[in-house]
Amino acid sequence: MNVTVGSKAPSFSLLNTEKEKVSLEDYKGQNLVILFFPLAFTSVCTAELCSIRDNISTYNNLNAAVVGISVDSPFTLGKFRAEQNLNFPLLSDFNKEASQAYGAFYENFVLDLKGVSKRAAFVVDKEGVVKYAQVLESAGDLPDFDAVKSTLSSLQ
Repeated sequence: MNVTVGSKAPSFSLLNTEKEKVSLEDYKGQNLVILFFPLAFTSVCTAELCSIRDNISTYNNLNAAVVGISVDSPFTLGKFRAEQNLNFPLLSDFNKEASQAYGAFYENFVLDLKGVSKRAAFVVDKEGVVKYAQVLESAGDLPDFDAVKSTLSSLQ
């Protein structure tokens, strides 16, 4: 399934690094940036998420929350989040339901790994409508963060 701009964002309920359920509905009433990423502890994912960490005030000033989602376990994500001092939640899509619902899913990834999240960025507005959607085919590419910020600015 592919998520398109103007559509209702697919609901999800995933475990965070504290093993608490977090759902899309928890963010109702605020704008949300959803970042899917392939795997914790890989170079591009680390660079991407550390870039968000270093610029979190920009997203806060645009009245947006940020979450990162991968198919890693909550335990792996907890270690990754702690080691990188990430200042936003990481959610485990271990069962691969959210990645598939958002169309951000590799059936086959590198090293013959099966079922890994694609790198993707979505902006969901306060009413749960997708305002920006980018799913990248190459895991080596980064989302267009200028477009994400521009979309958030337009929601002010």
